[in-house]
Order: sequence, then structure tokens, then C-alpha cells
Amino acid sequence: MKTLKTVLILVLTTATMMAQNTTPQPTIDVKGEGIVKVVPDEVTINIRVENTGENTKKLKELNDETISEVLKFLKKMNVDDKDVKTEYMNLNKNYDYNTKTYTFAANQSLSIKLRDLNKYEAVMKGLIDTGINRIDGVAFSTSKKEALESQARKKAVENAQLKAKEYTSVLNQTIGKAVSISEFSSSAGPQPMYKMAMMDSSSGGGEQTIALGEIEIKTTVTVSFLLN
Repeated sequence: MKTLKTVLILVLTTATMMAQNTTPQPTIDVKGEGIVKVVPDEVTINIRVENTGENTKKLKELNDETISEVLKFLKKMNVDDKDVKTEYMNLNKNYDYNTKTYTFAANQSLSIKLRDLNKYEAVMKGLIDTGINRIDGVAFSTSKKEALESQARKKAVENAQLKAKEYTSVLNQTIGKAVSISEFSSSAGPQPMYKMAMMDSSSGGGEQTIALGEIEIKTTVTVSFLLN
């Protein structure tokens, strides 16, 4: 009988300890934001050459001629080969129901990364002079992105910790260690439009055609702290 009682006590004690161990600890979950702003120091220009007509061989020759002029010009401007990339080449066949004939549109696209923004005005004007007929857009960036993202992460965690302390102080409680962290990062910046006046190669070279603004690098984190 005594043995049975001892076994029952051990079973109850073990069950109580297991119940205590499986009881979830209270936590406080908060979101923190870290934002770092910087003036861009790089730009990627996306250009395109497009010609239309009935003779596909002639269209390719026209495109190749313009692209060749573009590449010569970029070498003259000391743009590194690694910063010039062919994005795509395509040939589309179109049917004109009025004339019952087919025409073709040949496209070739290049992306050009400028690591010196002082060259921006001269490069844009020179690209127009080479004969390109499409500018698909410009995207400004920073060469310090990794370091700035690291700063944004630290700011986000500090912001989350500050929020958690503010919430718990009202309840006369404190926070313990962080038990989980999840992150979402994003960056956004100005996408200036190229000033149409500069599309005319005869326009003056002294005009400022862009406003750089700032790039915003943002990190959002969700942190779970133990609640004491």
C-alpha cells in the first residue's frame, strides 16, 4: 500500500512539473522601424533602340548601328564595361488590317550604371545624340546600401525595445530577453523624370535636369519580449 502511495505521489509530482513546464510564458510583441536616408550617388539608366519596317534585316542593321554608337560613346565617357548590360532584344510582327500587310518592330535595350553622377547630364545628352529613341527610366541608388541597411536594422530593434518598455511601464511591469525577431526590409527613393527639354540635342548643356532627393532605406522588425 505504501508503495502504491509513493508511486501516486511521484506521478502527481511529475504531472505538475510537466504542466508547469508547458505553460507558455507571457510575452509582449511589438513592431519597430528603422529608417536611414541618404542622397544617392549612383544611377542606372535604361535606354532602348526601336525601329519599325518591313525588312527585318534592315531593322537589325539600324539597331546595331545605333547600339554600336552608344557603346563607343560610353567608352569615350570612361563608363566601365561591367556597368553596361544588354537587357533584351526582340522582334515583333504586326499585322495592319487596313493595308493587309505585315510590319516588324525591332527593339534592343541597354542598362547603363553611372557611378559618378557628375557625368549624368553629359551622358544623357550624348545618348540622345547617338540616335536612341527610348529612355525607359532611371533608378537612383547608393553604393553604401549594405552599411545603411545594417544601421536601419539596429534602429528598428532599438525602436521595438523602446516601444515595449513604454507599454510595460504603464502596467508597472518590465520586459525580459527577446525570444524571437522577424524582419522585413525595403528601400525606396526618388525616380526623377528626364526633362523633356533635354531630348533636343540642340538645347544648352548647362541645365540641371534632375533633383536627386533622398533614398529611404527602411527595416521593420517584429520582436517578442518576455513579459515580467
